Amino acid sequence: MNAPRSIDEYLKQLRAALADQDPALIQDALYDAEEYLRAEVAAHPDKSEADVLELIASTYGAPEEVATAYKDTEAKVKAALKTPAPASAAPQASAWKRFFGVFLDFRAYSSLFYMLLTLATGILYFTVVVTGLSLSVGLGILIIGIPFFLAFIGVTRVISLGEGRLLEAVTGERMPRRPMHPGPAAGWLTRIGEMLKDARTWTTLLYLLLMLPLGIVYFTVAVTLLAMGLAFVSTPLVMLSDYFGWWGFDVDDHVRLGGFLVSEHSVVGSIVLFVLGVLLLTLLMHAARAIGRGHVHLAKALLVVPGA
Repeated sequence: MNAPRSIDEYLKQLRAALADQDPALIQDALYDAEEYLRAEVAAHPDKSEADVLELIASTYGAPEEVATAYKDTEAKVKAALKTPAPASAAPQASAWKRFFGVFLDFRAYSSLFYMLLTLATGILYFTVVVTGLSLSVGLGILIIGIPFFLAFIGVTRVISLGEGRLLEAVTGERMPRRPMHPGPAAGWLTRIGEMLKDARTWTTLLYLLLMLPLGIVYFTVAVTLLAMGLAFVSTPLVMLSDYFGWWGFDVDDHVRLGGFLVSEHSVVGSIVLFVLGVLLLTLLMHAARAIGRGHVHLAKALLVVPGA
């Protein structure tokens, strides 16, 4: 491959060398390279881009060398941070062990925590986007509207970067650790034009808006199943407290299951409800893990530029 003669050409070659890697890794690598190269060009105003690239070729490296270094580092980091799979996840494990083994999976608990958190983050994201868009349109006729719009888009990109880091911690899926580089210095109108043409601007706003309805669904599912599961699991304690007169709770002592009334104050009824509670909690953990995996793919599709 020919030696790059400009920063854009260098970045194209680096992108091509990383074509088989995760888009999040490509975004980070392109950001690091562009940040370094533009800083070096700015530090040598008396030289052309081609001369500066030739000058730093031995220090920063050719695109293929940089790509290889990123691949090696990513492989080492993945190996070091990989969460060991529980024994219940092994193919030879029994169906029952795989079903109830979800309680040994850290990702299931972290995904459940994320489901509970999304209501708060969804409200925050929705408020920021609606307020920012409204003020941007309202202030568009004033000179302050231009810097406000740039600041608003900058805030949404910072939020999306933080959301990505949270999702990576929850699910283990690789997400960007650095934003997309803004490119060479340009005037306000040019930067606004590029932001409006950048598909990632609109997909980021779409994701932040979607977080409110998704957060409501996630939170409702998590709280409902968690409350029902814990309530049913605690029925043996209710039966014992009633039998020994420990607590004087005046509670409804019947639960309707289909066409049957089950009493939580009887031995059989408490056992039935306890088993049902365990099943509900197990299904909730499986659902949380599946939702976490599905949501991170939605986030990657909307927050990370394909192929960077």
